Amino acid sequence: MRCLLAITAALTLLVAAPAAAEPEPPPIAPPQFTLPGLPDLIDQLIPPPPIPPLGPRPPAGSAGLPPELAALRAATLPMDVGDPIFDEWPDDLAAHAPGEILAVRDITASAAPLVLVPIAAATLLKFRSTDAHGAPSFGTATLVVPATPWSGPGGRPVVVNNLPIDALGRACDPSYTLAHGFSLVSSNFTDFVPPTTQLAALRGYAVLIPDHEGPWMAYAEPIVAGHIVLDAIRAVRELRSDEFGASGFAMTGYSGGAIATHGAVKLIEGYAPELAGSIVGAALGGVPADFELLARSMNANLASGVFMGAVFGIGRERPEILAHMNNLAQWVTSSPLKDTCAGVFALPGVLMLPIDIGADIPDPLHSPLAADIYAVTRMAGLKSAVPLYIYNGEQEFWIPAAGARELYAQQCALGVPSVYRSVFGEHVLAAALGYPGAIGWLDARLRGEPAPNEC
Repeated sequence: MRCLLAITAALTLLVAAPAAAEPEPPPIAPPQFTLPGLPDLIDQLIPPPPIPPLGPRPPAGSAGLPPELAALRAATLPMDVGDPIFDEWPDDLAAHAPGEILAVRDITASAAPLVLVPIAAATLLKFRSTDAHGAPSFGTATLVVPATPWSGPGGRPVVVNNLPIDALGRACDPSYTLAHGFSLVSSNFTDFVPPTTQLAALRGYAVLIPDHEGPWMAYAEPIVAGHIVLDAIRAVRELRSDEFGASGFAMTGYSGGAIATHGAVKLIEGYAPELAGSIVGAALGGVPADFELLARSMNANLASGVFMGAVFGIGRERPEILAHMNNLAQWVTSSPLKDTCAGVFALPGVLMLPIDIGADIPDPLHSPLAADIYAVTRMAGLKSAVPLYIYNGEQEFWIPAAGARELYAQQCALGVPSVYRSVFGEHVLAAALGYPGAIGWLDARLRGEPAPNEC
């Protein structure tokens, strides 16, 4: 493993370079097709699905929605997995402060064989959080404390490992796997590769793994994800204040995990300002920072299944998206597909269908609704409260480097100490080649070294 990482690190040094040295690629053109009349045609051919009316206790987030839309949203939400720590909404959520612990479970016995390196404890946390609109919600996360004692100065540092969950069902959450064991159906390969948790634990760092999509599995929604990441840190500091009250926390995330990291760093100042002095930096790669860019790079090609899944995931927190699904999309999103992980809902990408196939309006990606969603998820103008290390594959075709470079330029303009590395390769190769540099940068922050600034 060390040999492999050393070789990878050497390759990274050869191919990585500051952003200024890279030429700007040509803009990505919008799809050169239109489908006039498609929404009406689909609804004429396909009847609406049987959506049950709302029960006496509608799901959280239903208030203020028209009854038909509230019922549709309820039908598209993830099913319970049979574990109350993931399923149950406490009645008194509003009485708790964000980050306040609601439940704790020792999952060392089930988690230790999956972590692979010696650990002292793995603890599943449930805590109060906040949804995309400011209403009370909850989150879950797992804290892994290594067997290696911490001998450095101050409290034991913590790596916040924001994994690319990329899922619609609760059983796909990393904490569910750690609590219930590995499953070929729902456990994600990227929960274990790259081995961030293992390397951090061997270093003596604790690892915090947030289930950042929230209870509604709002895949790709950055505000929900950011809230949960920050509230998970609050929960750890509350649970073990003697050990982690003075600890430094450093975040990392790639692809779907970068969505959560992007949301968290921009929300610190307004949502959790007391954490600004404790979070020492964040590394994010393969960064989906601008969904308008992705609407042009991931639609109507092999990535369209993932793209549609992300749009649907955001719609769980922003039902105005669900309101513009046609009958076909309503059938799909209320079917068992609503509980799948990316390995399943990505498969329709082989058909390379445009998202128009599921909308009840023409050209949905250029609609006023789309413009609103692009704006709110871009989180433009918000300043990271911590130093950043941003990297992206230069040959990326689905998550183009232009979005990551723009994020870097914006944060530099706002005065954030930042580093950008352009890495050779597309999404998968860039993840491997960019990883050693990102982890090395995080390790330096947790050791107390000042963050470099290449702006």
